[in-house]
Amino acid sequence: MLIEVVPRKLLSTKSGYSLVEERLIIWGRVIRTQRVRQRLAAVQLCDRIDISRATLSRMERGDPSVSVAGDMSAFLVLGIFDIAMPPLDYHLWSGDEKGRVRTRQTEVEDYF
Repeated sequence: MLIEVVPRKLLSTKSGYSLVEERLIIWGRVIRTQRVRQRLAAVQLCDRIDISRATLSRMERGDPSVSVAGDMSAFLVLGIFDIAMPPLDYHLWSGDEKGRVRTRQTEVEDYF
């Protein structure tokens, strides 16, 4: 699986938000579709993930005010967690967490 990583400085704020909104809408559609396919009433899903009916409604619409933890909990209860939220590649989260990126002094002096 190829993951395209776009540096933040090349990703405009507006396009970044639209990508997030698009993903939230897709997640909401998936949650609703799977809930209906599994013949699970909204109240039952709410009870299982401990949220209100209004929160589930917002979640299924892709409302960004709903926490990602709510979406992830719904995926888990619906049995699609591993499909909807595959683990990230090891190289994305492994390494020196305390390390800082430092530029060499000569590189900094070249700008002045």
